[in-house]
Amino acid sequence: MNDCILVTGGAGFIGSNFVLQWLEHESTSLVNLDSLTYAGNPANLASVQDKQRYHFVHGDINDRELLRRVFAEHQPSAVVHFAAESHVDRSILGPEEFVRTNIHGTFSLLSEALAHCQHLPETDRPRFRFLHVSTDEVYGSLGENDAAFSETTPYAPNSPYAASKAASDHLVRAWFHTYKLPTLTTNCSNNYGPFQFPEKLIPLMIHNALSGKPLPVYGDGQNVRDWLYVEDHCSAIRCVLRNGRPGETYNIGGRSERRNLDVVRIICAVLDELRPAARPYADLIAFVPDRPGHDRRYAIDSSRIERELHWQPQTSFEDGMRRTVAWYLDHQDWVSSVANKSYRDWIATQYATRQGGD
Repeated sequence: MNDCILVTGGAGFIGSNFVLQWLEHESTSLVNLDSLTYAGNPANLASVQDKQRYHFVHGDINDRELLRRVFAEHQPSAVVHFAAESHVDRSILGPEEFVRTNIHGTFSLLSEALAHCQHLPETDRPRFRFLHVSTDEVYGSLGENDAAFSETTPYAPNSPYAASKAASDHLVRAWFHTYKLPTLTTNCSNNYGPFQFPEKLIPLMIHNALSGKPLPVYGDGQNVRDWLYVEDHCSAIRCVLRNGRPGETYNIGGRSERRNLDVVRIICAVLDELRPAARPYADLIAFVPDRPGHDRRYAIDSSRIERELHWQPQTSFEDGMRRTVAWYLDHQDWVSSVANKSYRDWIATQYATRQGGD
């Protein structure tokens, strides 16, 4: 077994931030397996593409033969599994791809990881880890005064995306209990930061505001999310991979609950300061019909990872938001490169009668 980890979906939003952070702070080599769908962008990793410790493999996690070759060639000591379809709105319009990638793909990866682990020398098997990156959406929706999601909260997914991730979580649990694959699962709250595809709430609002387009807010804008800066999330994953107990789940949150409307207003305020326009950006806010099954509130109780693994988020929402807006302002070429015709066509289809993002 080599001093190497395998990352799936490492060209996506969270995955690319993780790859960059890993190569900066860790000495272990990294293999990135990504199918480069619409949300996967090799440009995110241009700064590390020539590093000796970084290797990219273009491929699908459902390709079992490819997975076998990757495991055989690189002999990774760990898998960090980001690869997933992750946008709720897309899952409502086309749930089949979410079932294929999030459920079948996770099954394929688990199966090949298990075969790899079972063929390792006995001295290496205890070191192997399979870390599955999941979401708080598997827990369903909270009322205004309900306690935050903990690791023992019953699953109650309300969208095809959340249901597909819940299923993948259960597969990971089963592979630990049935086959003794040393798995770890993390369930995170809403991420934000650099390289996020501009269909999600924060980059969509920045992109629209700079274009003078309406800032669509679903329903009454009172839906609440706990926001986690992506660099904090990546540091938490590194911590769980290093110190987490196999078979366990760790919730990762930012302790930053905000209403969607307030998030949009904060974006507008930062833009007013950094890129003033003729009128306040908040004048562009437009309420639109809510989407089906829109969960009212998410909140993460991250006390377990804080208590047991001594991890805490380091970035306040205000600081993280300012850094995020500044990044998008400084990287308009990146936004232009991903907001291509297929993206514009999808936006037109999705928002023919309503607009928004989450």
